Amino acid sequence: MSEEQQGPRWGRWLVVGVLVAAGWGIVRGGGHPTDPVPSGAPSTSASADAGRAPGAADGPSASAAPTKPSKPSGPYDPADYAAPVRRFAAEAGVNPQLLMAILYNESYKPHDPELERAWQRGKPDASFGIANMHRAAFDDTKPGRPFASRQWEELPDDRGLAVQAAAWHLHDLAAQLPARVSAPLNHDELLALGYNAGAGNMLAFARGVKVGAQAQSYLDRLHDNWAKSGTAVQ
Repeated sequence: MSEEQQGPRWGRWLVVGVLVAAGWGIVRGGGHPTDPVPSGAPSTSASADAGRAPGAADGPSASAAPTKPSKPSGPYDPADYAAPVRRFAAEAGVNPQLLMAILYNESYKPHDPELERAWQRGKPDASFGIANMHRAAFDDTKPGRPFASRQWEELPDDRGLAVQAAAWHLHDLAAQLPARVSAPLNHDELLALGYNAGAGNMLAFARGVKVGAQAQSYLDRLHDNWAKSGTAVQ
């Protein structure tokens, strides 16, 4: 699911952060209504009147109640989500340590919702949420699942949903693996490679195809994150 192989990572996120900050300055200065919404504003696209009490007056005398941030922001540590990892791993029948290690692998970029959406506007095929899930993977995973009515666009704002979708995606990948594999890789390693490189590549690796440099880099980071992932989900 990661996009790290498509050019310098943090440099691009720094540019996006500057653009988001610039947009916030425009909004505060009375910018155009279509400017990006500040990160502290509600995540819905409803009009400003939607939250107004019935009969509230228009004009300068109307007072607006302060809004609370509705989106996760600030420093992100996958270990903070150990509880939903355990819960949804059990729900989907996957190894919680594997699910946590994937969150660590996918934490290479900032997971602020506004930054993710700003990035996606310039890169429509970008992934969303703390598990870096692409739209096609999410839509293929959700039918018949507890989150079947949810939308991919909700992933940046609902980290629990992101964990749940990743858990069930791993479940679906596991269902595709043959009972016996011809590779020096264990079950969890193959699932991690499937999450990163897709089911087709996972099955090729299971048949004994040599893991390439990019997939090996993902696998190496999985190994680096494995011990702390196990500690986090205990």
